[in-house]
Amino acid sequence: MAYQSDFIDLCVRLGVLRFGSFTLKSGRESPYFFNAGLFGTGAAIGALGRAYAAAVMASDLKFDMLFGPAYKGIPLVTITAAALAQAGRNVPFAFNRKETKDHGEGGNIVGSPLSGGVLIVDDVITAGTAIRESIDIIRASGARPAGVLLALDRQERAPQSARSAVQEVQDRYEIPVISVVNLAELMDHFLVRGRTDDLERMQAYRERYGVTD
Repeated sequence: MAYQSDFIDLCVRLGVLRFGSFTLKSGRESPYFFNAGLFGTGAAIGALGRAYAAAVMASDLKFDMLFGPAYKGIPLVTITAAALAQAGRNVPFAFNRKETKDHGEGGNIVGSPLSGGVLIVDDVITAGTAIRESIDIIRASGARPAGVLLALDRQERAPQSARSAVQEVQDRYEIPVISVVNLAELMDHFLVRGRTDDLERMQAYRERYGVTD
């Protein structure tokens, strides 16, 4: 889709998506690296929000509000809510504090009260820790997790598992995970762009560590 191609080109232009040899936390040597922290200007984060909103609107997912896990999810959920409002869908959003506030309004949730179906907004799922914590927070508030929205699904097996972290979240919590792009779509994009060297390295990595949906 057009929004996916625009998003990938933006990531490459900003250095959010880089190619080379990168040692991941898992110890694997990856031919590419995605760092959403480099969406470091107003224009860049605005474009990211529009990409998230486009991915949501292209899906048939039903939800009532958005939630961003601290800390990375805070700007992501904020800009996604703003982009959805600009696209004609105005939904509440919230995020959590790492530490519970014991003065003022108190609590550890900032924004709208959690209720109904809650869509969690994050950049990627690695170990899935932030998603598990978010689901615990949502359920403790009497709401329900409606799904997860990501920038990138790497589509690779989690360590000591035959499934990816995304698949494990989907299976364990029985919720959908939507991504702006996944590894297969990245590869299709670079095939069209004629970036055969990058494509060959990504294909080799996928053959070694990849999963099928």
